[in-house]
Amino acid sequence: MQTGAEVLFRLITFVLNAFILRFLSKEIVGIVNVRLTLLYSTTVFLAREAFRRACLSGGAQRDWNQTFNLLWLTVPLGMFWSLLLGWVWLQLLEVPDPNAVPHYGSGVVLFGLSAVVELLGEPFWVLAQAQMFVKLKVIAESLSVILKSVLTAFLVLWSPHWGLYIFSLAQLFYTAVLVLCYVIYFTKLLGSSESTKQQTLPVSRMTDMLPSITRSRAFVNWKEAKLTWSFFKQSFLKQILTEGERYVMTFLNVLNFGDQGVYDIVNNLGSLVARLIFQPIEESFYIFFAKVLERGKDATLQKQEDMAVAATVLESLLKLALLAGLTITIFGFAYSQLALDIYGGVMLSSGSGPVLLRSYCLYVLLLAINGVTECFTFAAMSKEEVDRYNFTMLALSSSFLVLSYLLTQWCGSVGFILANCFNMGIRITQSLCFIHRYYRKSPHRPLVGLCLSPALLGAFALSGGITGISEVLLCCEQGWPARLAHIAVGALCLGMTVGTAFLTETRLIHFVRTQLGVSRLADKTL
Repeated sequence: MQTGAEVLFRLITFVLNAFILRFLSKEIVGIVNVRLTLLYSTTVFLAREAFRRACLSGGAQRDWNQTFNLLWLTVPLGMFWSLLLGWVWLQLLEVPDPNAVPHYGSGVVLFGLSAVVELLGEPFWVLAQAQMFVKLKVIAESLSVILKSVLTAFLVLWSPHWGLYIFSLAQLFYTAVLVLCYVIYFTKLLGSSESTKQQTLPVSRMTDMLPSITRSRAFVNWKEAKLTWSFFKQSFLKQILTEGERYVMTFLNVLNFGDQGVYDIVNNLGSLVARLIFQPIEESFYIFFAKVLERGKDATLQKQEDMAVAATVLESLLKLALLAGLTITIFGFAYSQLALDIYGGVMLSSGSGPVLLRSYCLYVLLLAINGVTECFTFAAMSKEEVDRYNFTMLALSSSFLVLSYLLTQWCGSVGFILANCFNMGIRITQSLCFIHRYYRKSPHRPLVGLCLSPALLGAFALSGGITGISEVLLCCEQGWPARLAHIAVGALCLGMTVGTAFLTETRLIHFVRTQLGVSRLADKTL
């Protein structure tokens, strides 16, 4: 769950980014957000991901000096990947027009350097995670992102002719601040002998975290080193699947730099809803289902009281996800252009931007439903079923890369979202089939949560029609009075839809009120 401070930091960064976009071209956004960011993320991921997983898997009884020695190997490894990938980015990939996007070569060098700088903080990060210093991670990352956005905004206003130098220096500044936050924190902590945290640390001074060679022991723990190699083989494939869209854009040239920039912005905007609303719900209720149900046991062998509670909660969650997703989809279609115009100006609201965001609104509906179905499915499946499901997910992710390439050839950047929708539709179908089989021999039917009353469906249809007409008549070339009128029409339609939901979905309203009451009680207890 996200804290209030995290939400505040996200909001500040969101506003700063919206301000910065007003002064940029689509081409620069595409190069920075897709091409150069992919260079940075690939370098960092390949250099450290396997080391992180291996070193965090170690038990309490370990030689931390060997662990630190292993973690410091990420720096030369990062240099290797930075040089290799930098050469690929400069020599093998399409180079942008220097008149439209100046200083591309310098951008590649500085983004690669920023990846190496970030790796200097790896021993401190792993130690912080092992000691459960969660607040340190939140503050360090949030502060670094905000300062990076502030510096970018300042340089965009002060020296717009610097081009990619602006974003490259801001990225280097971000990684330097991130590492310094950890270094300063541990320096102060280790210098305070009275701190209870200091007494639990496996080191007593900063130099203990530097590489050290002694004759009495091996340089690294070979068990951790072998585990690192195993994780590296897995992480290589994971990185390709995680950043699949960007790799397709970068290496197959399916979109020009301007379209890449618009797609990345719209994708980040659309995913905000999933990260801020749906992800916390999914995480919370996964824990609930995991506690209520016995994993891998047939429904008829579970405690019937627990089965009834789980079925009721699942039905309500499905209905809530469907209502939230439909609301975003219906109203998103009519207000995508206005939202993009307010956030990024003409650069986003013209061209492919509105079509992309409308398509993403449909994808959000599928994300909402999938989040609920999968949180139940993963909590109820046996270990063998989870392993089979993960194998299927791997196959789906691989097919997504092929499908996204084919669809982008046919319909441009919208093809990426359509490929995601197809992928999510398959996952939802798998989860629904599991839930249906799970409850087949019981009297409970939680999947009825995906059925809405005719009156509520009519309210959604009417709202979609009215707001669609309002967009044509009032948005977005007729000034702010017409825009405000368009917003007022949407507010009235939303009020009518919510009112209909209150009258027709009484069980859902009772469930939401109950959950809010439990949440308030928990806050008071804390």
